[in-house]
Amino acid sequence: MKIILKIYIDADACPNVIKDILYRVSQRTGIEVILVANQPLTVPRIPSVRTIQVSSGFDVADNHIVELVEEDDLVITADIPLAAEVIDKEGKALNPRGELYTKANIRARLNMRDFMDSMRNSGAQVGVGPPLTQRDRTEFANALDRYVAQFKT
Repeated sequence: MKIILKIYIDADACPNVIKDILYRVSQRTGIEVILVANQPLTVPRIPSVRTIQVSSGFDVADNHIVELVEEDDLVITADIPLAAEVIDKEGKALNPRGELYTKANIRARLNMRDFMDSMRNSGAQVGVGPPLTQRDRTEFANALDRYVAQFKT
């Protein structure tokens, strides 16, 4: 039985360099890549790449992704609560730095996120993560290739 893998992108916040990597993988493999955002997106003319525009609002795109995701589908996101919901539905989540979120590590990531949120809300100066480096891009591309390789027939 052939498994049909889909890759969903939390596209509002996904860096363009990561989207470019995903377009190339889609073109090379035929895996469907679906960008979900609350704004219009321009994507290359690749038959297996499409966009879904949802209405504006807090977590509207995230909620739509969760509705669509099925077992073993991959979601590209840095949004840890979204990743947790995807994992709860037996999907997989990969962040733009190449870290695969799993049942084993997602709770710790959620706890750290909540802690940092509390720090910010109390007035502490908590910075955002560093910019995406070439190493991050390579880590992402390698993690994506390893995941996709599991589904080659």
